Order: sequence, then C-alpha cells, then structure tokens
Amino acid sequence: MSYRNSYNRHNEWYDKQFPSEDSKIEVYQRRRNIEKNSLANWLQDIFFECLSPLLHKKDKEWLTVGDAYGFDAEYILNSKNQALATDLNTKFLNIAQREGIISECKAENAEQLSFADNSFDYVLCKESYHHFPRPYTAVYEMLRVAQSAVVIMEPQDPVSKMPFLLFLSNLLATYPNSLRKIWKNQFSYEPVGNFVYKVSEREFEKLAAGLGLRLVAFKTINPSFWFKGAEYVSMKNKKKLFLHIKLKKTILDFLVKIKFLPAQTLVSIIFKIVPDNDTINSLKKNGYRLVYIPKNPYLT
Repeated sequence: MSYRNSYNRHNEWYDKQFPSEDSKIEVYQRRRNIEKNSLANWLQDIFFECLSPLLHKKDKEWLTVGDAYGFDAEYILNSKNQALATDLNTKFLNIAQREGIISECKAENAEQLSFADNSFDYVLCKESYHHFPRPYTAVYEMLRVAQSAVVIMEPQDPVSKMPFLLFLSNLLATYPNSLRKIWKNQFSYEPVGNFVYKVSEREFEKLAAGLGLRLVAFKTINPSFWFKGAEYVSMKNKKKLFLHIKLKKTILDFLVKIKFLPAQTLVSIIFKIVPDNDTINSLKKNGYRLVYIPKNPYLT
C-alpha cells in the first residue's frame, strides 16, 4: 500500500539531507556554538513552554515520538525528568546519545510501538503527527503506552476555526474543481512524501469521548516563523530581523486573540487520567482551555 512508501521515504529523508556521519555531527556542533538567544531557539521555546504544567513534577518517564534530532527529549531531560527519544531513523539520535544530548534512543514506528501498555507517564509528539500516513493509528498507540497523557503539537486545521471557509467548502462541494482553485492547499503534501494532516480540537474531543476519557486540554500558539538560517539570527548580530519577526508574531497573536485569524499551531493534551489540582491550576495559568467530557450514561 502507498502508506508503506511514506515510511520508506521518511526513513531515508535525513540521510539524503545529511548523507555522511560528519554532516550529522556538524548539526549538533553548529547548534552547540550558536547563541542561546537565537531566533530558532526562541521559536522552539514557544513549543516547549507549553510542557511546563506537566514537567513541574520530576522523575516522570516520557517518550518522545518522531524526535528526529533528540531535541524534544533533551528539553525534558533538562527539566529533571526521564525521556526516551524515538524516530523511524535513529542515525541522528545515536549521535545525540553519543554526544550526551540525550540519554537513550530507539527506532520506533509511531503507528506500531513496541512498548507494553502504560510504559510511560507521558508521550510527546511534536510536529510529527502531520507526517504520519495513519495518524489515528498513531494516537491510539501513543495512548496505549501512556499512563497519564499524550501531548500532540501540530498545525491547526483552519476550516475548524474559519466558518466562512467551511461555508465556502459546503457551497462549492458539488464543484470540486472550483473549490480547489480558491482553496489551493485543501490537500497539501510535503516533498518527503506525506499528506500534511492538520488537527482540530473537535477531533480529539471525539476521540477521547469514544475511549471513555474524561479530560482534554487545548492551547494555541504561533511559532511558525522559522526559515533556513534562523539559527544564525540573534539579537546580537541581526537585531532588526529578530525584532521584525517578533513584531509579525505580536500582530498575529493579536489577530488570533480577537478571533480574526486562527492560530498556526494547536497543542492538545489527551489525559488518560484526570490530573491533580496543582496540574489543573498550572494548565489554566499556562493558557490551556480544559474540556471535561461527561461519562457515558449507558456504561456507568
């Protein structure tokens, strides 16, 4: 089936971009020599700050899925929690482990994880879910191996937040060619070979309700201003460019706040068990919207 070709393309992708071991090592060396206040690090921190409500309790076991370079696991490890980094291809991760960036790694397909049920406290899937050819299979697998919650950070489906686009889609449904002329990225694909699967709050609410789970939490962020070379942009050497990107983000944040535009990224936490009050309060302070799902009255 075609989705198997997607696995193969993803498995080979980083080797094509960085064919030698030296070129892979250079990625980590370059990152080590870059200032902490680079634009790339600032954008990554927007993602990672969303984890703070779950990282305040130490020594929890985390699994990172699709963590190609190990940077997600590195952040969790720096918070005094444990993390196992996984990806289809571990050639980068093996170097990251050797360089002391991560503590351990393993080759894993997110849609067929090899771990036993409830093996980890938390599972993090950051900017990888949209690559999966069978994303629902992956989220069920991540929920299976998680004991407390699964965190998914992905591009948000704009249709779910833009009624006009939904109206237009329904209006032109019988004229698909016309719709595609207007909505050019209705079906978007990446060079690596995958369909870009964007997520919505509603689909995770329904998924949780179907499994009898009681709580999901959502937060929207705007971190998608990365470009090639962003790691070299800092307040020190390219202050004007850095400030320009910050201004663009500030404007977008405002437009999202007044609901004129949808946010770029949706952070979703699917809880298998309802957390304690400290975590609930921390989620609220961090800007999460909590959705409590009622019990199924026919199964109580």
